Amino acid sequence: MAQMGSLALDGGDPRLADKEGEFAGQGIVAYTRPQMRALHDRSVPFEEYHYYAKQARAEEDTAKNGQKAEIAPTVNILTTIFPKKVKSIEEKRQPSIIPDVNVSNPDNRAVITDEEWINASRAVRQASAGAIFYLITTDILGPFGLPYAFATTGWGPGVALYTVFGAMAGYSGWLLWQMFMGLDSYQYPCKSYGDIAFRVYGQPVRYAFNILQTIQLICLVAVIIISNGEALSEVAKFKLCYAICCLVWALAGFLLGQIRTLQKYGWLANAAIWINLMIMFITMGVAAHSAPLYSASASSAGYSVNPDLVTPDANNVYPAVTHSGGLPDQANFGASVNGLMQAVYSYGGAMVFVEFMSEMRYPRDFLKGMWSAQLFIYICYMLYGLFMYGYQGQYLQNPSYLGISGYGWQTTGNVLAIVSALIAAGLYGNIGVKVLYNNVAVEFFRAPPLTHPKGKILWAILVPIYWTLAFILGAAIPDFSGFTAIVSATCILQFTYTFPPFLHIAFNAQKNAILADESFDPHNGARVRHDSGIKRLLRGFMAGQWYLNVFNVFYLLGALATAGLGIWAAVENLILIYAVPQINAFGCTSPVDVSA
Repeated sequence: MAQMGSLALDGGDPRLADKEGEFAGQGIVAYTRPQMRALHDRSVPFEEYHYYAKQARAEEDTAKNGQKAEIAPTVNILTTIFPKKVKSIEEKRQPSIIPDVNVSNPDNRAVITDEEWINASRAVRQASAGAIFYLITTDILGPFGLPYAFATTGWGPGVALYTVFGAMAGYSGWLLWQMFMGLDSYQYPCKSYGDIAFRVYGQPVRYAFNILQTIQLICLVAVIIISNGEALSEVAKFKLCYAICCLVWALAGFLLGQIRTLQKYGWLANAAIWINLMIMFITMGVAAHSAPLYSASASSAGYSVNPDLVTPDANNVYPAVTHSGGLPDQANFGASVNGLMQAVYSYGGAMVFVEFMSEMRYPRDFLKGMWSAQLFIYICYMLYGLFMYGYQGQYLQNPSYLGISGYGWQTTGNVLAIVSALIAAGLYGNIGVKVLYNNVAVEFFRAPPLTHPKGKILWAILVPIYWTLAFILGAAIPDFSGFTAIVSATCILQFTYTFPPFLHIAFNAQKNAILADESFDPHNGARVRHDSGIKRLLRGFMAGQWYLNVFNVFYLLGALATAGLGIWAAVENLILIYAVPQINAFGCTSPVDVSA
């Protein structure tokens, strides 16, 4: 009979083996241990994932309660935002036992004990709820794109839609957290969004999610490289070649991308949020005491809605700042939808929530960090967007700090934004490389994990390649707002609003279908089911909180409709943009240089 590792990889029955552990050579059929399975083994049933997940949560709760008894920390919103460094009980008492072997190779995993396998999974879980707060709010596109969104949608629709988007983003985060808590374990860790898709729908859906997530992450890095290039060209008064202005940030990413763990990004993310707040206060102050940057009106929100709103008269006098209670121009609905897609960026972090939870010591605390971050994003970004719209109206730029007049303050905002954006790009790049590494290099080429010395070398090689591709992609797109709109509609909106209910419907149906007398035995892998197929799924759909499943169906349909509308508007806009020659990052002329 073949070895178990090859059986798992070849799609045979991984539960049948004659050379497993204590039963080797005795002809006794034994259960295949988790570490002996393929990385994404289709034969692992939902019940097994759920069994080990409940076991992991119980262990985490016990460890956390022990830590509370020892140090009695106070947990509230302030300790979430201003966390203190506290060593866990595991760090103090239990040294990790991680063998120096490539566990991506099934043959090597045969020598790893259950304890070593579990400790290897624990070793990468170090992030706290405070770190999650800062990681989620490490965002350069959300706050500075929102004023543009209000300028294209008007007061009423802008506030209403941003509020609905915020509430549903928080709900989506809760759905993702519920699924992670019910599927992740030390034996079978959930490392990406695609892992949840695999466990509830199967391999094809996982592949689709991983491809879309990879596209979104590399596009986000590309967007930041271009926005930083525009900011630097403005700081340099357009005397530095625009291609160099963009390329320098791709090169900076080569170095910043060498940070491998999210925990080490914590202090950078901490700094980024305060830098963003500083930029917001500066731009608000300047906007309140000076005129908009009229010379850049061709790239303003008003121009995208109706060029007449920002076109000077025969005496070169620009129209006064105006506002709209409803849509600024109902005849150009597509422009308003494009603007609205900029607001979606504020809640785009859901795409990497699973990656964040996978590196948390206590995933149950994720909700504190996530909801604190979402509340902060809603209140601060909303006030900022409305304030800027109130003073600059139709002349708002995307990002907003590019539209303030006065070179000194303009330069201050640009420099600070460059630093904050680079941190955000580093975070997106970190997750993006991990998605590619874990789902391509490890799965198909058996590359070692990132904790292995060879894995660290491969990481150092992949990071420059990733940032180079991001630069090429961003440089080829001539219109910044058009680029961000298509990324928002095709990727961000899906991961934040469409996919969470889509996944949760299947998760809840399978979880609720498990009856009290149905079970999974971890000793021999046996499971008891009284029914199967469509009948079982329908029974699970209507069991327990069936009304949540029904709501998720309508939520899913609404998200799909919104995504379709956003994609239509973004594509129509890009068709118009490409109809005339445009400036891109392969040349020396900056797109924000109005004298060019």
